[in-house]
Amino acid sequence: MEGAFKFEFGSAEQAMAMAGYQEDAIKRLSQQTGAKLVMRGTELLISGTPHQVERSTHLVTSLKSIWSQGQSVSVADVMTAIHALDTHREDDLGQLHGDVIARTRRGETIRAKTFRQRKYVSALRTRDLIFCTGPAGTGKTFLAAMVAVQAILEQQYERLILTRPAVEAGERLGFLPGDLQQKVDPYLRPLYDALHELIDPERIPGLMERGIIEVAPLAYMRGRTLSNAFVILDEAQNTTPAQMKMVLTRLGHKSRMVVTGDITQTDLLTGQHSGLSMAVKVLKGVDGIAFSELTKADVVRHPLVQRIVAAYEKYEM
Repeated sequence: MEGAFKFEFGSAEQAMAMAGYQEDAIKRLSQQTGAKLVMRGTELLISGTPHQVERSTHLVTSLKSIWSQGQSVSVADVMTAIHALDTHREDDLGQLHGDVIARTRRGETIRAKTFRQRKYVSALRTRDLIFCTGPAGTGKTFLAAMVAVQAILEQQYERLILTRPAVEAGERLGFLPGDLQQKVDPYLRPLYDALHELIDPERIPGLMERGIIEVAPLAYMRGRTLSNAFVILDEAQNTTPAQMKMVLTRLGHKSRMVVTGDITQTDLLTGQHSGLSMAVKVLKGVDGIAFSELTKADVVRHPLVQRIVAAYEKYEM
């Protein structure tokens, strides 16, 4: 027995937002529910068995808080909505959609897209030391930078310190042109990219000159006490145990530190132990430290990234 339903949106902008980038959102909805979804102007035509149509309609409605604002629905949003429906967490879904972390310079809303990401954001707002591990594309560094910049703009901290180990991955630092700062800039580029989402790029040099934002390789942290600062250590899987201990003990008064990395993608020399892996084991039971573990289900980049991560995991088993 076939059923059909016509979902009417208030505007073409809302319809496009529900469809997602290249209609990825409704394609994923169709894959997950078995229903056929076709967008025609401001109408979404849903057909299939009564159960498939009802489930699809329910999911589209549960995503209304996103598409009604003209915000594009992502594949991650769809999968989270399905998880919420299947686990009776629809109230949590509404809270997830309503918890806005920040707005970009283009007016886009930044928020957690999965329940694990929201738990991570909660830790970023409340704990003084947070470890976050997970594969590429899960928002580890991006979400930390968003929360940190908001905290700086609200004057909760005097400065934002972004650091990562300058571990070589095929090209030696000595072969790159310029002074030391110019040599390490390519390694810190992902951190700059996150900053540019919230702060006009023309303002960043001035903030750096005044010491409000500092972007530096990990070696610059030795011997310092990082007080009244929000510190982000990125790509921490490439630290040695000694480097990790060094940077963790830099944490000063009224400061917060976030340590992010992908334990499966270390660029250390063969035989070297990762400081991140060791720290997670050593500090797991220490009171006051939060641990967030994101998975391939939390990947929020291009939908293909999630499939790439899954393929590598399967190959390496």
